[in-house]
Amino acid sequence: MAAQSPHRSPVLYALGEMTRAVRARGDEVTVALWGPKDGAWHRYDTPQPQAAVYRPDSEPSPGEPATLTERMTGRRHQVLMAGLTNAGLYDLSSEDDTTVQALVERLDEAAVRRIAHWLTTAGGTR
Repeated sequence: MAAQSPHRSPVLYALGEMTRAVRARGDEVTVALWGPKDGAWHRYDTPQPQAAVYRPDSEPSPGEPATLTERMTGRRHQVLMAGLTNAGLYDLSSEDDTTVQALVERLDEAAVRRIAHWLTTAGGTR
């Protein structure tokens, strides 16, 4: 949707804000994929979401963090990524992700939140 837009950054920002608003209401985000085909716009089918499988056991699934430390590390990573998004940085490389992970491992929650605040403030002054 924003790949070919001359105003890509504001489009991505708006999409992020709309997604947050929909999720805050408790709704699921749905996406329609449109693109050029044979000289006209065409709606492409998107994959159907798979139903979640109920697991009655109390152990975390393989993808879930098991300890408070892992959950907090994930939270710090999420906060930094949100700050980068608010600063207008959407297309991050694997090197960028490695750098974010290094910051997450070395900084405490307060420092991560402060950096995210700086990034958000810098993104708002465009």
